[in-house]
Amino acid sequence: MQTTYAELLERCASGAFDNAFPEAGSFTVKTIKGKRYWYFQSSTAEGRKQRYVGPETPELLERIAHHREIRDDERDRRSLVSMLVRSFGLPRPIPEIGKIIAAFAKAGIFRLRGVLVGTLAYQTYPAMLGIKLPHATLQTIDVDVAQFQNVSLAIGEKTPPVLEILRGVDKTFREVTSLDARRRRASNYRNKGGLRVDFLTPNAGADTEQPQSLPAFQTDAQPLRFLDYLIYKPEPAVVLYDDGIYVSVPAPERYAIHKLIVSRRRQEGTAKQDKDLRQAEVLLNVLAEKRPYELRSVWEEASKRGPTWRRLLLEGMSQVSPQIRDIVLKSIGE
Repeated sequence: MQTTYAELLERCASGAFDNAFPEAGSFTVKTIKGKRYWYFQSSTAEGRKQRYVGPETPELLERIAHHREIRDDERDRRSLVSMLVRSFGLPRPIPEIGKIIAAFAKAGIFRLRGVLVGTLAYQTYPAMLGIKLPHATLQTIDVDVAQFQNVSLAIGEKTPPVLEILRGVDKTFREVTSLDARRRRASNYRNKGGLRVDFLTPNAGADTEQPQSLPAFQTDAQPLRFLDYLIYKPEPAVVLYDDGIYVSVPAPERYAIHKLIVSRRRQEGTAKQDKDLRQAEVLLNVLAEKRPYELRSVWEEASKRGPTWRRLLLEGMSQVSPQIRDIVLKSIGE
């Protein structure tokens, strides 16, 4: 299963890269605060245009070197998606959600460092980790996308407005308006069937309900505490819809620890709190075996963020089954 998924991931990454930069042009690099970032430069009737590609990595340099050599292999990717879903029973989003994620990918939301979070990210972990997850923990009718506001400000490129992208999929999408007149744009959207799309950003200051602007996506976003920890150093993944959608998701070990923490901020006994804990428990049990060093690293990172973080961590861990709790605490050296 993981071999098949690894092949699909690489093909989707190459296909997404080639589709994002189909026209003639060249790649150029900029050094910003000591880090190298790549841009695609092309000539248009309006003059020279630059589009953001991403921070320099060995994988990105390889894709740049082989740009335009990629052949259209949508049919093969579709077969790999079908194999993973049918033969291995891996989860896939409902079609309505799959179309939205595909539209976001095509518009450049994930290329511009948007991160798919929530249960849709969780749905990508079975293929990534080579496991099966309980069906009850996989269900959702929400689409959640996050981005750091400083990244959104620095990129210097914009997707079409989120509402425009959504209405290209379903004309019944509308902004969920607020009574606060200071809000310029919505941070969440709904369609006639009740499907909800939320944009989120880490809360960089004092707790606030005031949405923050994400200029790269032409939307506002709801600021959330602890989100910076979740979306730091995301991993590439494939959403198993159509011929595969190349996205970024939180590292699974960060997702698990984050769920422990936020579960303690939920109202006791709610369905959301229970789902947080169940998702954390399932992942922790797997990660203690498959990614023990990574799990230990993110646990220590969270613990060092202060007494509140450590208290929430330990309180969350106290709600996990004793057997799994013992396995995890032994793995992380607690």
